Amino acid sequence: MTSGEVAAAIAKGACTAILPLAAVEQHGPHLPLSMDADHADELAIRVARELGDALVLPTVRVGYSPHHLGFSGTLSLRASTLEAVCEDYGAHLADSGFSTLVLFSGHIGNYPVMREFEARLAAKLAPLSVIVFTDSEAILDAWRGAAEPSGYGGRVGGHADIAETSVMLALHPERVRLDRLVPGCQVSTDDAFLTRVLDEGLKAFSPNGILGNPIGAAPVIGHACLDAVTRLITDYVRSRAASVRSSS
Repeated sequence: MTSGEVAAAIAKGACTAILPLAAVEQHGPHLPLSMDADHADELAIRVARELGDALVLPTVRVGYSPHHLGFSGTLSLRASTLEAVCEDYGAHLADSGFSTLVLFSGHIGNYPVMREFEARLAAKLAPLSVIVFTDSEAILDAWRGAAEPSGYGGRVGGHADIAETSVMLALHPERVRLDRLVPGCQVSTDDAFLTRVLDEGLKAFSPNGILGNPIGAAPVIGHACLDAVTRLITDYVRSRAASVRSSS
């Protein structure tokens, strides 16, 4: 969009800015380093369309990924740098006429950092209303639900698994190396396990960089994953926005 087009959209009521966070990190032998950024790009557009009054900011493509640094090609920001980038992205949005900033991540490893900086970011960006979606376990549950009709809910592990591989098959099938699909570490990932991965590095649990199993991935599962997570984020944003309105 041009500057004038953004101003016109805001004048017509587009008062919400959506900031997708992502990562540039390994995703096993079959998915590109861009997986989380490609995923975040698509989710942001879907959420904006559902909300109807939102514009999408450029994705923060590199995220917090020190637990993947044992694999070639991975990039990582320090937690403090990621927080500062989010602050800088939001610092002048109110001047442009936005009233709300929504953050979510296409990379589950960003969520512990986001939970830690949420209150500070909201205080620094006031009077801009800041809504940070941080429920990574809900995303994993949504992926399991999306894969279950195909009988593959148990293959969701949270990284380069059937869910992420299916999402990429739905978005950019040419980027998936279908001849390299192999199982990874089969684990029921939750926040407690994610803490261990962050502390010890993913390679300590999965030498091939996969949590879960990508075999059986299909576009239909990917579309179901995208739909489910879009609903999660959109419902959360609407709920938070309604809560802010009722308390003001």
